[in-house]
Amino acid sequence: MNFNPEKKTTNIILLVVAFVIVSLILWNTNSFFKKFKEEERFKMEIWAAAQYEFQSMPADAEIGNLPIIVFQKNTSTPMILVNKDGTIRVNNFPEERKTDSLYIQKKIKQFKSQNTPIAIGDNGEQLATLYYGNSEVLNKLKYYPIALLLIIFLFGAMIFFFFKTNKASEQNKLWAGMAKETAHQIGTPLSSLLGWNELLRAENINQEITKEIEKDISRLETITERFSKIGSTPKLEKYNIVEETKNAYDYLKLRSSKLINFSFNSEVDEVEVLMNPALYNWTIENLVKNGIDAMRGKGNIAIEIVPDAKYVKILVADTGSGIPKSNFQSIFNPGFTTKKRGWGLGLSLVKRIVEEYHKGKIKVLSSSKEGTIMQISFKITNE
Repeated sequence: MNFNPEKKTTNIILLVVAFVIVSLILWNTNSFFKKFKEEERFKMEIWAAAQYEFQSMPADAEIGNLPIIVFQKNTSTPMILVNKDGTIRVNNFPEERKTDSLYIQKKIKQFKSQNTPIAIGDNGEQLATLYYGNSEVLNKLKYYPIALLLIIFLFGAMIFFFFKTNKASEQNKLWAGMAKETAHQIGTPLSSLLGWNELLRAENINQEITKEIEKDISRLETITERFSKIGSTPKLEKYNIVEETKNAYDYLKLRSSKLINFSFNSEVDEVEVLMNPALYNWTIENLVKNGIDAMRGKGNIAIEIVPDAKYVKILVADTGSGIPKSNFQSIFNPGFTTKKRGWGLGLSLVKRIVEEYHKGKIKVLSSSKEGTIMQISFKITNE
């Protein structure tokens, strides 16, 4: 994995700047909320003073304009006035709630938790108590930081997924370029090997030797074809998947250790699917080699083909140490590997070949300490 100190430093700086900006916004919003709440408290104290003046007036006295103006101007803050005789008056409440005693008692408790009640009176004599809640504007302002954080989170998530998708696209292009370059580099010595093999034939060398060399040359041609197809859409044609799987099985069995016991079973002799043989054989090879690695080079490999009405399932089983359930999905991620050496690309390529190129499915069917079963599913071609 490449480590870029400059890129890491830039990311840290951006993260710190983003954190400072968010902190300043939240601090400013909180300060504004407190200031607005203090102003609302001041208005309610003026209202309480006007109420005291009103209640202190003689019955025959003329009410001044100031208390009336104060009473009329406050139309946003919900309030409950409890007089010393127990009578209750509510302002800025829905009409249907003004006579609901249970609702009013509930609101008194709520208002007490939001704001300290204001005692109306003088010289130790309390004429009434004013309970008031937050205005609609203050309530909206209270939840503004949460909404702001949510917006910032969604914006950050969009940026993250954009860069993640862009990075994945760049990686795909890089892998495709590397694969095509590998195919190109293999092509030159491969042509030379073909020529040398023809010379060996002309020298009357043991034909068994030249035949084995031909098999390996054919194998190299297959590998070249595989790499050349990465990054481009392969051509899919009808093939008998039983026969193609058996070919891959026979090749791997012949070239694997005698400590590996191979077995192959198919319920039918022929099942046609749309596929690319070179890429499909690569898939089987990767799954079998992963199974052999999991068994540390000794155990059983079983390949089974099970068709149903619409799909054919290819099961590749080993007797290795198994895969933790938590890693069932992770094993298909690029770079994931449990080996000390390895790029962690094998199963990632397998998933891409099966699901992106062949529109099939691959998954870990089951896994335990006794072994693992991988399952590939392809749609059967009935046309």
